[in-house]
Amino acid sequence: MMGAYMLSFFTRRKASPISSNATAGFFKPESPDALLSTSRRRQLIENIWQRTSLPREQFETLYMQAFKSYAALVQHLPASENHHHAYHGGMLDHGLEIVAYALKIRQMYLLPIGAPPESQAAQSEAWSAASAYGALVHDLGKIAVDVKVELADGTIWHPWHGPLDQPYRFKYVKGRDYRLHGAASSLIYSNVIPAKALDWLSGFPELWSQLVFAFAGQYEHADILGEIVSQADQASVAQELGGNPGRAMSAPKQSIQRQLAEGLRMLVADKFKLNQPDGPSDGWLTQEGLWLVSKPAVDQLRALLLSQGIEHIPSSNAPMFNLLQDQAIIQPNGEGKAIWKASIDNGRGWKNTFTVLKIAPALIWPNTTDRPETYTGTLTVESAPMADDNEQVPAGGDESQPVNSKNTPAASASAARPAPKQAPAAAKDFDALDE
Repeated sequence: MMGAYMLSFFTRRKASPISSNATAGFFKPESPDALLSTSRRRQLIENIWQRTSLPREQFETLYMQAFKSYAALVQHLPASENHHHAYHGGMLDHGLEIVAYALKIRQMYLLPIGAPPESQAAQSEAWSAASAYGALVHDLGKIAVDVKVELADGTIWHPWHGPLDQPYRFKYVKGRDYRLHGAASSLIYSNVIPAKALDWLSGFPELWSQLVFAFAGQYEHADILGEIVSQADQASVAQELGGNPGRAMSAPKQSIQRQLAEGLRMLVADKFKLNQPDGPSDGWLTQEGLWLVSKPAVDQLRALLLSQGIEHIPSSNAPMFNLLQDQAIIQPNGEGKAIWKASIDNGRGWKNTFTVLKIAPALIWPNTTDRPETYTGTLTVESAPMADDNEQVPAGGDESQPVNSKNTPAASASAARPAPKQAPAAAKDFDALDE
């Protein structure tokens, strides 16, 4: 019985002929050249080329070949169901945007960090290409595990089958694991990245190990390459939705997204104390974002909204955190959760650890001139807290305990590394790609 079942499973069924009206409600697959021909996508590709030091012929080999393979796979699929780039073609737009942002951030570093200048010069284009490839496949796994794609002949398509070659439609998988798509990218990245490029990059051991971790979605192990990709993703998402004040604040006044954003603006302006030099604060502003202590921030936001007569506000913290994340008001941590854990050190003997929410500064202060100065101490992101979101409170760590040097330094206001300067992560720094 089992043998017969396995045989029937692995014997490819003959596809049903496509009827003349079977393509109603289906998308017609387009060629990569057609998909990449829109003015916005051409502009993004031009921006990417300008951030490399390659002649057109080499750019075609190293970059355009990957972009075309990526376009052939993702076609008109969105990048998410109801979050960022949640429109037809959003996955392709997000892929190109995050590459452009990654290369902009990469230019802020001399890589590999700490290597002699001649070695950095020799590896420059390799690190740029690795940053671009890591960024391009960042969300690619979504088309493998988050969506179900049905072809017009009734068969189910998977990205390891190769590019779509007949009309298709899709729906999101119910109950999907949001953490899975990062690891799923490792199933199909070789369908996008040219084999010769992988051969070349595998010759740089430090770069290669970071890139392999990035391909598997393990950015916490991908060191500087993981930081570049994560910050580029945050910039693209923030620009598209959460960190774009024009988008959030131009939403209808009754929309929950606008109500949440306006509530946080009011609290930051009138109640919250930021960047207190001598001890605890309600939050801290760094180049990477605005970090608010999670439980007090949510409690006060809920109280404010209820006092304004706004309905359907969650009464407990876990669904409130989910609401803020679903509406792209806060930025998720590396595990896709709302809560971050950060150690604060004022540099004068006061240290403590808090659970915090991360918000794009542009959402609170559309004009950079209105923002306060960034925190003069150090904010270092630690591993995500293990407690349930509903129980998140400031983690009253021992003030005498030193900050762990192995903590992820992406959110450090003054990261201890020999790079020329910190890569910016605030979304406002990226709202003009062609600058």
